[in-house]
Amino acid sequence: MPSDNASGFIGQLEAREAAGVIVDLIRTKRMAGRAILLAGPPGTGKTAIALAMAQELGDKMPFCPMVGSEVYSSEVKKTEVLMENFRRSIGLRVREKKEVYEGEVTELTPVEDENATGGYGKRISHVLIGLKTVKGSKQLKLDPSIYDTLLKQKIEVGDVIYIEANSGAVKRLGRCDVYATEFDLEADEFVPLPKGDVRKSKEVVQDVTLHDLDVANARPHGTTGNVTSLVGQLLKPKKTEITERLRQEVNSVVNDYIEQGIAELMPGVLFIDEVHMLDIECFTYLHRALESTISPIVIFATNRGQCKVRGTEMISPHGIPSDLLDRILIIVTKPYKIEEILAIVKIRADAESVKLDDNALSHLSSLGADTSLRYVVQLLTPAKLLAQVNSRDTVTVRFSFC
Repeated sequence: MPSDNASGFIGQLEAREAAGVIVDLIRTKRMAGRAILLAGPPGTGKTAIALAMAQELGDKMPFCPMVGSEVYSSEVKKTEVLMENFRRSIGLRVREKKEVYEGEVTELTPVEDENATGGYGKRISHVLIGLKTVKGSKQLKLDPSIYDTLLKQKIEVGDVIYIEANSGAVKRLGRCDVYATEFDLEADEFVPLPKGDVRKSKEVVQDVTLHDLDVANARPHGTTGNVTSLVGQLLKPKKTEITERLRQEVNSVVNDYIEQGIAELMPGVLFIDEVHMLDIECFTYLHRALESTISPIVIFATNRGQCKVRGTEMISPHGIPSDLLDRILIIVTKPYKIEEILAIVKIRADAESVKLDDNALSHLSSLGADTSLRYVVQLLTPAKLLAQVNSRDTVTVRFSFC
């Protein structure tokens, strides 16, 4: 069982334990294509549990939050908005082996020659870069276009860099730790001298979402530099839909990458708050999308009980059709007790630097039990200002009646 106070999270022990089990299932990739519903009264921590699940899964796992009312747009279809967020929630980890030159810069010399056009100035013909590792050193003769990149990144002798052999991309990793004792205080990041040879094979890992791939293929950047097309793009700010055919082509390419072992699919989390705002068309589409081979874990949240399914006269629990409700794992959040509200108000008061005496704290917690936790939390700052106007440092019961 989780503790009563874990990282500032008070109460909701059963809901947090259930969320922990789901996080374990997601990590072991046994939860893809399923849906979870967080149901409970307003202000009981449904969104907080969803965000805590996202933090627990880590930065690499895609997490896409949205509100049910976001699907209604005059430009884009409801189903298109849902599919776009679905694709944002599915990650692809691409592993690529690249030939790179890595080492500490020992020499950086731009070599100039006479201008071929017959002008008075000179131009850079090539750049000489010396790189050193623990095992040896090497001098490289590179294209002059790389010199601009070196200047932009402020690369100088003593920096550790790597240069991709195919693309010519340059990245500064930091300053060599040999120079760490030069100054007492240094803003630069120090890295050790690279081991092995200067030229080596390096595995580069890149995380993208399927939506990123869709957008990259839907709007390819032209290299013609045509002014008319540029102005045309500016005059068309309308959001364009990505076709189903394009998505299928992206899926086939992704499947090829997965079969070759180049890429790995990472189903993330799609969090839809206020799910009762969706209509019957959206629920039908969600039902089909959850059954597809590539689908994320979907977390719904709602504060409604029995209500009408939008777009129909049918009354259903949480405003969700019964056929979709049968596929959903429901986590219930319960209203907070007075002791839990007191602990939450105390933590929030410390965060906002509000000093409360015991009577004011107990009064606010009982008020929170009668009204809501959000209302009480919003009273803290006005109560502090009232106390300051009356030359008091501590908020008493008198100032908590805002």
